[in-house]
Amino acid sequence: MAMEESADGLPLAGVRVVEMTHMVMGPTCGMILAQLGADVIKVEPPAGDKTRSLGGMGTAFFPLFNRGKRSVVLDFEKTEDRDTMHRLLATADVFLENFRDGQLGKQGLGADELRRRHPGLIIAGHKGFLSGPYEHRPALDEVVQMMAGLAAMTGTSEKPQRVGSSANDIMGGMFGVIAILAALYQKRGGKRDGADIRIGLFENCLFLVAQHMVEYEMTGNKPRSMPEREHAWPIYDIFETAGGERIFIGVVTEGHWQSFCREFGLTEFLDDPALRTTTDRILARGRIIPRAAGIIRQWDVAKLSQRLDALNICFSPINRPEDLFTDPHVLRPGGLVNNVTADGRPFRVPALPIEWNGSHIGEGLKVAPLGADTAAVRAEIDNENEDATSKTTGRRG
Repeated sequence: MAMEESADGLPLAGVRVVEMTHMVMGPTCGMILAQLGADVIKVEPPAGDKTRSLGGMGTAFFPLFNRGKRSVVLDFEKTEDRDTMHRLLATADVFLENFRDGQLGKQGLGADELRRRHPGLIIAGHKGFLSGPYEHRPALDEVVQMMAGLAAMTGTSEKPQRVGSSANDIMGGMFGVIAILAALYQKRGGKRDGADIRIGLFENCLFLVAQHMVEYEMTGNKPRSMPEREHAWPIYDIFETAGGERIFIGVVTEGHWQSFCREFGLTEFLDDPALRTTTDRILARGRIIPRAAGIIRQWDVAKLSQRLDALNICFSPINRPEDLFTDPHVLRPGGLVNNVTADGRPFRVPALPIEWNGSHIGEGLKVAPLGADTAAVRAEIDNENEDATSKTTGRRG
C-alpha cells in the first residue's frame, strides 16, 4: 500500500504529539511529525490560533504548516479544561510549544509541573533563543537574520536583505523534529524519563551562517556578502538569452570548463596558456564573462538548457514561485500533493522532500476546522485513561 493511502506504514504511527504552537517554527515541527505518521493534536484557545486569520504574505501559514493535525479547543480559564489538558498529556509521547518562558506556567503547564505530572513526556519548546543572556527575548525570522549576519551575507554591506522565505522558522522546526526523533529513539532503548528540549531560532540562524564565521576564524578575512563575494569558479553567473529570459550557469569542474568552451565556440580560452588553472580563470573573469555572455545571448533558453543538460553542466532558469506550478519535475507524480483547507478548498503543495521506500508523503492531508476533533479526542482520552487505571488496579490486586 502506498504511504499516502494510510498512516499504518509510516514510521511514527502510534506516536501521539500534543501541540500548542502558532506562527511557523512550532507548527512546522508538528506538520512534519504528522506527515511521518504521528497523531498530532493541536490544542487551540476558543478563538483559535491567530494564524488562522492571517492575510497577505501570512495567508499560507496556517494551511501549510497545520496539515494533517487534529484540532481540539480548550479554554484554560476553566478548571475542567486544564484537567482535560493534563489527561491528554498523560496519553502523549511529545508536547510541542513555542510560548515565551513562563507564559505556560500561568496555565498550569510550566516545565516543572509537566515534569512532575508527566515524567515520561518529551517536551520540545521552540524559542527565540537558547538559554543565555537573550533567552527572555522574543524573536522573528527577520530579527535573527539581522542578528546572526545572514541578512548581511544575503544583501550588501549597505543594504542587508532577509532571505525570501521563513527559512529559519522552517529549519528550526526541522531541528525540533531531529531532537524529538533522538528522544524517541532513546526511550525505545529503555530510557523511562522524557526529555526537555529547547530549540533556538537565533541559534538555527547561527548554524546557517557558520560557514562564514569559520571562514573568518580560519583566515582572518571578513567574509564578503553573496553579491560582493569573490567567485570560486570562472563562470558562476546569471546570463541573458536570445529571448530576453535569464539563466544561471555554473561551470565548476575542469571537465565542465572543457565541455563548455568546446560546445559554445570558446576554444581560444582552451588554447590560452594564461588560463590553464581554475585560479588563472577566476583572475581572468573580467574578459571571460563578457565573451561568454555574448555567446549565450545568441541562444534560445530552451535549446541552451538542452545543451547544458546534455553536457551535465549545472544550470537553472530564473524562476518565480508561480512558475513552479508548470515545472515538469515539480509536476511529476508525487511532486505536488493535494491537500484541503479548513473550509474545504483544495490546494497543492510540494511533497515532503523525501521518498520513503519509493513513496511520496503528504497526499490527501486536511486542515482541521477549529475544534473539529474536540469531542472525539475527549472520548479517546477518557477511554485510554480508564484502560490505564484498570491495568494499574489489576496489577495492584
